[in-house]
Amino acid sequence: MHLTVISSLDALCRQQACEAMAAANAQAVLVLHDLLENGLVIRRIFTNGALVERTETQLEHGCLSCTIRLDVVPTVERLLERGEEMVIIGLPPGVSSESAIGALRRGLPHSVTVDSAVLACAPDTLEDHLWDKHTLFESGFTPVPEDHRTPGEFLIGELCFNDTALLAEPALVPVDAALRRRGIQLVRELAPHADVVVDPAEIRTGRHDYQEARCRTVPGSVRIPAAVSASPFTTVTHRAGRPLHPERFRDALASLAEGCCWLRGRLWIAAAPRCRIAIQGIGPLVWLENTGPWLADREASAAPDHLDNVDARLDWHPEHGDRCTVIAATGEGLDPAEIAGLLAGCELTDAEMDAGFAALADPFQLDPAPHFAPHSN
Repeated sequence: MHLTVISSLDALCRQQACEAMAAANAQAVLVLHDLLENGLVIRRIFTNGALVERTETQLEHGCLSCTIRLDVVPTVERLLERGEEMVIIGLPPGVSSESAIGALRRGLPHSVTVDSAVLACAPDTLEDHLWDKHTLFESGFTPVPEDHRTPGEFLIGELCFNDTALLAEPALVPVDAALRRRGIQLVRELAPHADVVVDPAEIRTGRHDYQEARCRTVPGSVRIPAAVSASPFTTVTHRAGRPLHPERFRDALASLAEGCCWLRGRLWIAAAPRCRIAIQGIGPLVWLENTGPWLADREASAAPDHLDNVDARLDWHPEHGDRCTVIAATGEGLDPAEIAGLLAGCELTDAEMDAGFAALADPFQLDPAPHFAPHSN
């Protein structure tokens, strides 16, 4: 069986993308799942454009992971046993492809191949969604109050993991051509690895590489466009080979994040020198997360993890190992010299390096829990 998994922020984009995808692949079975209030899951199955099954299931715990585990995976397993060769899965809005594909890989035999992970999105609304400070629940994209992700967090996660962005434009209001063009440029800057298509027939099957997709979503990972485009959006990267002074970095953080719709990378902070600190900024929020020890600080007997070994090996220094700061900022009108100057001012001086790190205060309280902080546009 060959699967195409389609995720989306809203049901209208998903519906348009799934219907177009099914029309372009007449032999495929289309399966749509929707999670409603109070744990009600509605499953619809279409063959040749006709509805052949509609089922309502009441889940005891109406959460996104339960929807995948208790309904999506068993449905695909049943279709596999029935002999279906091509299936298109339309996930409930707000359900990530990574979680769904991970569950399908664990719950189904190796005879199932995920051909493509597709994000259906409306390009003219992308920038506004990235800057939305509300949760998915507060913005009406999911019925799960406990889901505290913002629309921007969901979209960035999908753009990182998925191999294809399918541009959907539900015909509710006229689309502003300039906003659409700007949104497409932003998609290409945020997801340089992905195919950006309008017609589902342009989707290239067999592009999904699960391990590579997971590597792109590891906190602290940095993937950037291979070349500068004519887009108004640019991505600026900077590296610092010395630890950062925690208080100077805290003071510089707002300036670093200003104007960035996406800030990401990993930090070597002197107050927690053995900890690989991931930084992520999406729209109005920035947070730091302790992801554990650097590879250079792990016990020799520790099991290797290929997900973070890639960046560690590429950044390996004969003295510092993989310890360093790497930051990438994506936005409009960013000044590379200003970002470089801000980070350079945060690096420890020779005197501070000689004095050691023990006396430095930790204003971020870098424990395993993320630290969230707002920043302005």
